[in-house]
Amino acid sequence: MKKHVFVFKFGGASIKDAEGVRNVAAILEKYRGKQVIIVISASGKTTNHLEEVMYAHFNRTGQVNEKLDVIKNHHRRLMDGLFDPGDPIYEEVEALYREKDWIFEPPASDDYDMIYDQLVSLGELLSTHIVAAFLNRCGLDTLWVDARSVIRTDATYRESQIDWETTQNQVNSLIKPVVEEGRFVLVQGFIGSTAEGLTTTLGREGSDFTAAILSYCMDAEKMVIWKDVEGVLTGDPRLFKNVTKLPWLSYKEAIEMTYYGASVIHPKTIKPLQNKNIPLYVQSFIHPETEGTYIGPDVEEHYPPIVILDKNQTLLHIATRDFSFVVEHHMARLFKVFADLRIFINMMRNTAISFTVCVPNIPDRIQKLKEILEDEYTVTTEDDLELLTIRHYEENVLKSMTRGKIVLMEERLRNTVQLVIKDIPLIERI
Repeated sequence: MKKHVFVFKFGGASIKDAEGVRNVAAILEKYRGKQVIIVISASGKTTNHLEEVMYAHFNRTGQVNEKLDVIKNHHRRLMDGLFDPGDPIYEEVEALYREKDWIFEPPASDDYDMIYDQLVSLGELLSTHIVAAFLNRCGLDTLWVDARSVIRTDATYRESQIDWETTQNQVNSLIKPVVEEGRFVLVQGFIGSTAEGLTTTLGREGSDFTAAILSYCMDAEKMVIWKDVEGVLTGDPRLFKNVTKLPWLSYKEAIEMTYYGASVIHPKTIKPLQNKNIPLYVQSFIHPETEGTYIGPDVEEHYPPIVILDKNQTLLHIATRDFSFVVEHHMARLFKVFADLRIFINMMRNTAISFTVCVPNIPDRIQKLKEILEDEYTVTTEDDLELLTIRHYEENVLKSMTRGKIVLMEERLRNTVQLVIKDIPLIERI
């Protein structure tokens, strides 16, 4: 039986500055006394900046402190806009920075993914301490909960898998009693921990997934993702004109869209909700009074063309060195390498002696793949590509989207067309 529990997820754009945090508080004011769990992401572009710190640290560029100062200055401005000088939150935040000092002290581990999770998780810890302190300052009784004490995972750093049984037990113990008292519970998105207590992350943009995990464990009445757009749109408004809001989506269509790269929802979000028929709403935190997009069961399956564009893609051309055919045992070996390195294959095509795949351009993983395969295969790359997916496509839309582009790979299914494309270089007279 569904409980009257709401799970709200606020992303980095909603708390990028003091005005944004105040707006979040204003939205939550309308739910005072209700059973609400709040999941908060890192503020603004903090995760990107922390990734720059990681790069500086591992590549010994000498810029670690410079990159860290960008993060510290951002959060100081955020606090200065919300609190009086000398508020305890300033010392809480300084303590969070000190907890990460060990990462930069030799001997540091050379396990990049493990260190990544320990460092990049700082963004969510900073934002949630600040937001929780401000909500309490506004009289909204809020308990800050460390997601690492609740979300139990394995040790697959950067893309951890959930231990559902332990997580359910921790939710029952640490969150459920507080929510039933009518207090807000505020939790970090994106992060969890292993049984040994090491911080893990759930994959980029994983805060949506955190909210879905908690919705599932609490048998929530609904989950809401608060965005800077009015709902799920037929395309990214930053890239395309004339996009429209979709008033509803089925679970199936939402899963398909996220599989093909739609960034509005994390790919793992839908399944836990579908398992318990928990509806998901995507709403605007800028105009919270407007209706967003409803995602759930029993929705009419009729949609306009939906366009998804993934940038920064790479084609990997893999060919056998001895000109032998690429057959079953080759494919088994190649797929294992891709799986071990966690390189997601977006599209693939094989010929007699070669195998070509479109993958996200993750340079360190691609370099490892080349090193593993170099004895048996030649591996060449083609970068700066885009992956265009059109669900429920129409020929006129397809022509419009590919005008001025070279199509390097194409695949058509009944409802979906996918194309790997690049710009046509403009030839001009000298």
